[in-house]
Amino acid sequence: MSNTGAATMRLGIDWGGTKMEIIALSNEGEELFRKRVPTPRDDYDGCVLAVVELVAAAEFETGQRGTLGIGIPGSISPSSGLVKNANSTWMNGKPLDKDLEAALGRVVRIQNDANCLAVSEATDGAGAGFDVVHAIIVGTGCGSGIAIHGRPLKGANGISGEWGSTTVPWLQEDEFPGPINWTGARSAIDLMCSGTGFQWDYENATGLKVSGKEIIDRMHAGEDMAQATYRRYVSRLARALAMSANLLDPDCFVLGGGMSNVDELYEDLPAAMRPFIFSDGYDVVIRKAMHGDSSGVRGAAWLWNS
Repeated sequence: MSNTGAATMRLGIDWGGTKMEIIALSNEGEELFRKRVPTPRDDYDGCVLAVVELVAAAEFETGQRGTLGIGIPGSISPSSGLVKNANSTWMNGKPLDKDLEAALGRVVRIQNDANCLAVSEATDGAGAGFDVVHAIIVGTGCGSGIAIHGRPLKGANGISGEWGSTTVPWLQEDEFPGPINWTGARSAIDLMCSGTGFQWDYENATGLKVSGKEIIDRMHAGEDMAQATYRRYVSRLARALAMSANLLDPDCFVLGGGMSNVDELYEDLPAAMRPFIFSDGYDVVIRKAMHGDSSGVRGAAWLWNS
């Protein structure tokens, strides 16, 4: 199995829980083809077949053969060679890379979807030109990935950037013990710093269950409870970012996912982070993902960036 000859395009697939999307990029980053299909939920073999069909469609339409990278909502365990920690649970425990390579007859590079976001934005997005980029997905959950010199930092055990199940640092008295997330952890980053956590906080304070967008609209209209929810959210996300800053000190943070569209965050987060930074001075760059919802699939394609 090999990618024969000099590839003239790069294929990337974003394997999500509800949709699977392929993109074909030229070596210069020009989009050549894109297609999206529903994910065959709870059907591992069906998902493998969907990948094969997406690749065939892309290569038929472009008339070119490409390298292939795939972003998944989990990771390949270096010790077992099997998928772990995927919220698309039907892929857990499966030798996904081996199965795909056998089905496609070529080498496939697989990374966590948050790492793909980091690679995309570090290559030709909001983090371009920075050596170390920490990308954060603040959506339904709160995952993160790290790119160094445009390459994903996988880690010795394939868990680099997996901070979601960590308790929000510098937990405040009124936040203890906090809600339980899907892993059984309390006050975890992937809940408290996510869009889901933003909505939970407002509902917990008011008894009203509304969308994140409506909370932001109420905040802009001057509602005190919505403004208080926003301030608490900024504090929690800032503390989570400060922990990364103290450990990794990235050149740039990039935010993706639904909450990344809240423009006030980019002004308010740096000031909220500074009290928790172990330094006499701290300058931080926090940017919104340039490629938006396309960052994951583009980053999968860029996994073959030389």
